[in-house]
Amino acid sequence: MSGISRLVAAVAAAALALTACGSGGGADAGAPSASGDAASGAFPVTVEHKYGSTEIKAEPKRIVTLGLSDQEPVLALGSKPVGVVDWFKERPYGNWPWTKELWGDTQPEIVGERDDVSMEKIVALKPDLIVAVYSGLQREHYDTLSKIAPVVAQPKGFVDYGAPWQDQTKHIAKALGKSEKAQELVDGVAKRFADAKAAHPQWQGKTAVVADSFKPGEYSAFAPTDPKAIFVKELGFTLKDEIGTLAGEMNDAKFSEERMDLLEADRVIWLTSDLAAQERVKGVEAYQRLKVTTEKRDLFLTYMDPPIGASMSFNTVLSVPYGIDQVVPLLEKIEN
Repeated sequence: MSGISRLVAAVAAAALALTACGSGGGADAGAPSASGDAASGAFPVTVEHKYGSTEIKAEPKRIVTLGLSDQEPVLALGSKPVGVVDWFKERPYGNWPWTKELWGDTQPEIVGERDDVSMEKIVALKPDLIVAVYSGLQREHYDTLSKIAPVVAQPKGFVDYGAPWQDQTKHIAKALGKSEKAQELVDGVAKRFADAKAAHPQWQGKTAVVADSFKPGEYSAFAPTDPKAIFVKELGFTLKDEIGTLAGEMNDAKFSEERMDLLEADRVIWLTSDLAAQERVKGVEAYQRLKVTTEKRDLFLTYMDPPIGASMSFNTVLSVPYGIDQVVPLLEKIEN
């Protein structure tokens, strides 16, 4: 049972006590707060989402984000969440190169890891807005969290974790009264992709596969619906339909060494945990026989150190530009 389920009853009681004390009050001394550039007339706003609609009556000052990467759109829009969840063990917060400057010396309270969330910590932070957009938030948990503060859940029309970063950014921005700012950010990243694509016309029509491997003998190729594959497509490459067919409703197609032929493309981009994993993949005989391998058209990236894979996985308005800056020069090096 998740941390959310274990504490439903406790939170309901705590939320009542919090309401009696005036949970929407000002931030504690030194606590991060939203920037003041939201239009004074933006509130109240109503945000429609998977579980209905939520009204935010005033500009949020104490935001808790429960989506795996929700803190980044919030940061990009000028606010520092007081509480976040941990996804990539990115403690202390601020160590990602694309968020370091925005966090500054501020470190939010970590209220859980992935889907294991401490409701007690959330209550203690006295949030006036809870954001759970890039998440798998369930209805019962939404109802419980709503006793604490207004909750913005996943956007309608997408599977959980399936909304594009553009939609996530705009969804969160509406709750913060900063839709205009969000559009500027989204347009800016779109231009970055367009510029990279225009500068490399030779990538047009070339096929590409994005893959990873965490265990010997187990491999995955990301479906055309996965953010990491979409990232490559935005640079001008064409994704292989076969991967999507094999993946079905999943975000990747898992395969064994016998199906290394799935990786035969003009470019194959590997995302691995470390250099040892890269050497393991390179040592597989079936992989060594591929044309993309013998012609040195494969590219190996790490999720961490440097966090190029992490930037593609976070897939936010902040991480995507970093990914573009890192990936484009490396793709240029394997031109032939």
